[in-house]
Amino acid sequence: MYPRSRITRRTVLQGMAASIALPWLEGMTSAVETGSGIIGSTAAAAGASSALASPARMAFVFIPNGVHAPDWIPAVDSLALTPSLRPLAAHRSEFTVITGLAHANADAMGDGPGDHARSAACFLTGAHPRKTAGEDIHAGVSVDQVAARAVGASTPFASLELGCEGSSRSGDCDSGYSCAYSSNISWDAPDAPRSKQIHPRHVFERLLGQRDGESSTDRARRIAQRRSVLDTVSSNIHRLKRAISHRDHDRFDDYLESVRAIERRIEMTERMRLDPSESGVSIPSEIPQDYGEYLRLMSDLLVMSFRLDLTRVGTLMYGNEGSNRSYPSLGIADGHHHLTHHGGDAAKIASVRRINEFQTESFAYLLGQLRAHREGEGTLLDSSAIVFAAAISDGDRHNHENLPVLLAGRGGGQLTPGGVLRTHERTPMCNLYLSMLETMGVQRPRFGDSTGMLQGL
Repeated sequence: MYPRSRITRRTVLQGMAASIALPWLEGMTSAVETGSGIIGSTAAAAGASSALASPARMAFVFIPNGVHAPDWIPAVDSLALTPSLRPLAAHRSEFTVITGLAHANADAMGDGPGDHARSAACFLTGAHPRKTAGEDIHAGVSVDQVAARAVGASTPFASLELGCEGSSRSGDCDSGYSCAYSSNISWDAPDAPRSKQIHPRHVFERLLGQRDGESSTDRARRIAQRRSVLDTVSSNIHRLKRAISHRDHDRFDDYLESVRAIERRIEMTERMRLDPSESGVSIPSEIPQDYGEYLRLMSDLLVMSFRLDLTRVGTLMYGNEGSNRSYPSLGIADGHHHLTHHGGDAAKIASVRRINEFQTESFAYLLGQLRAHREGEGTLLDSSAIVFAAAISDGDRHNHENLPVLLAGRGGGQLTPGGVLRTHERTPMCNLYLSMLETMGVQRPRFGDSTGMLQGL
């Protein structure tokens, strides 16, 4: 049995070359165990926080093609939830709707058409992208990467970029703008977007399938045989249970079940196939055909990365800007982008409304998962600041002012959510980002085109 005082936030389960991080448990302390068996200081957990206090997190959830603004953005004289935001009613005290924010650098500025590409490139950078479909792309460093550089050394992964449509760095996707602009919102450098991960299995294996010694063939065989990543540490699971309190037992069992539940859901979407390569097996990369389940899986993986303190910074793109995805599960056969160019057509507007409602339902699921997991005296949502927004306001107008923006979470006690925060017209969106960096302990005089901190949060 291992003494409870030696269980830390750096603790990992080790066995058979596996290393699995642990969630927050009440019995954790700041001491570091260096012995063999349950606890180890592996590469997969070397940066994990050992402090008892909940670390601050931030995430950005991006929805493409703007919204039907009258149903999304609250009217000036109303505090009631708009039709598109009603799926969030159960979390009303956990978020603030912010009106009046704008991205001036997403405007054309003489560059002509290309609002979709410009808006996505500007979304987290606040920068006006160079109009090019070639290799000479140029935007800015995104706010998530500013935060990742400041806090990323404390976790195994500085940041996590997720999405439901692939990234690209070549091709013309919007009136002479590179596909790099419309398919990425996270940028390491002005000329270097960070490609997002779109395959749930790959994300799961990256977060929890870390191995110090497992060959790619053995890894592929384990997945093909439907063996859980937890099977390789089963003996140490039992040993750890003898070292923790009864209250931590419940938390630990819940964690193990949530990990296995995500694995099962990923397995359900995969079709195993033989690989003609020497290994004879391959790691499946299929994604769920049901888009709602896809969004839930990616949301669960983001939550898991926060819960295990594997990263404190994340982005999730529901789709690339300009996406023309159809929604058969909603009875919508036409593409999303096509529908947003509705020109006042009532049937198209009704479809856009339903898509916006579906997006909000999906975000409500993410908030529910963050809220369900306790950490210290609060929840994961309490320690987080989560933006849910589009880079275009009205999808039919392609405008970049009065953007649809929602900020959820309490930012580790630095935010007071609830109600509607009405800012002056065309207040820079980067003012919000500057304030969010503050919740992460990142002090900067400005970011992008910011003019100061956003007051009233």
